[in-house]
Amino acid sequence: MDIDGCRRAHRSLLDDLAGLTDEQCRSASHLPDWTVGHVLTHIARNADSVIRRLEGAARNEVVDQYPGGYAGRAADIAAGAGRPAAELAADVRGTATRLEDRCATLPKEAWDRSTRDVSGAERPANTLMFTRWREVEVHHVDLGLGYTAADWPEGLVSAWLPRELERLPKRADPNRLLAWVIGRGPAPAPGNW
Repeated sequence: MDIDGCRRAHRSLLDDLAGLTDEQCRSASHLPDWTVGHVLTHIARNADSVIRRLEGAARNEVVDQYPGGYAGRAADIAAGAGRPAAELAADVRGTATRLEDRCATLPKEAWDRSTRDVSGAERPANTLMFTRWREVEVHHVDLGLGYTAADWPEGLVSAWLPRELERLPKRADPNRLLAWVIGRGPAPAPGNW
């Protein structure tokens, strides 16, 4: 269920947050219109959302990922983004620890129960830890603190890349995509997928 990958991603992220300054937290991240503080707040609220869904699964209830949906998610991120670095790092650390603790105590049968993501799609709880692992790794890069996609663990890439490759024909013209893959055409431009 990718709990170990998620745990390692948390540790790597938390190591990089040691010594984080308030100035760094106010600086731009690699995400448009988001500071490092926005990204860190999102990582923490995402952990809360996974915990909420796991707890719902333990009760055999399907609960919303974020109270208030996309708008609630955005409001929580905006509200927390301007906090001091120490508070942001403590929030990420605390939510990661609570998530790992919840995984350790979740009843076995709950892992196969349905959960609902922010889009309204229902997915089994056993997919949440891979999603969380991927989320932490991607946003670790988005922070712009020196961690890059080249640092992603092989286990994540080998599990994630095939899933994304399956989706490509739905996002890009297959002929142009194939031409690019074999070196006979330009890479499809973002937005033209």
